[in-house]
Amino acid sequence: MTRHARFAVLALLLFSAACQQQPAASPSAMSSDQAATTKPAEETWRERFDVDRANLGPTGVNPYFSLMPGTVSTFRHDEDTLTITVLDETKVVDGVTTRVIEERETEDGELAEVSRNFFAIDRTTNDVYYFGEEVDIYKDGKIVRHEGAWLSGEKNARFGLMMPGNSKVGDRFYQEQAPGEAMDRAEIVAMDATIDTPAGHFEKCMRVKETSPLERGTSTKVYAPGIGLVMDDGILLTKSEQPKPGAR
Repeated sequence: MTRHARFAVLALLLFSAACQQQPAASPSAMSSDQAATTKPAEETWRERFDVDRANLGPTGVNPYFSLMPGTVSTFRHDEDTLTITVLDETKVVDGVTTRVIEERETEDGELAEVSRNFFAIDRTTNDVYYFGEEVDIYKDGKIVRHEGAWLSGEKNARFGLMMPGNSKVGDRFYQEQAPGEAMDRAEIVAMDATIDTPAGHFEKCMRVKETSPLERGTSTKVYAPGIGLVMDDGILLTKSEQPKPGAR
């Protein structure tokens, strides 16, 4: 999500470098029919999701996103850290029982942000939906604001799609839909990425570009099959812990 703004410049440079390696299509190569049917980018983002809420639950595993309690992913970039923990805790949001995933961030060794994120998975499709988050932002050890907090069903906010069960290049969708507060959206740009992190070498990874109509900048994430998030902009996975046997 784009709130890790301190890494946005690095991500933009990485993405720009990747784009420069591929020759741009010549305008003359596009037929008049193609030009006529090309839609503006703003019209191609999925924002409505046809889902039977009876199929949504707080526990399950998507190839790139786990809702199994006890899953812990630790990331580091210089002195900044991010720890993502799937808690043995649920919360009803917008009529759906969701799984609570905690994100704990530090900057220069000091606690910067703690968020509690709410997700549910469709048992029939493995699509993972995002129902909002509670956010505490810290300064000098004290909570100073709650920027970015939202909940589906409140203040015209609607749940978004966090991770498709059948991911494919070119898919574009809103992850957050809280007008004026959080409107992150994702585009899957590769399914064959390779990356080395302190936690290991990963192949056949999914690379996702995230943007928001509420702010400038681009965030890049990489997900490894069977592991999940392995890179969040410049911050890399250093350790991955799987659930203990018997986890719900």
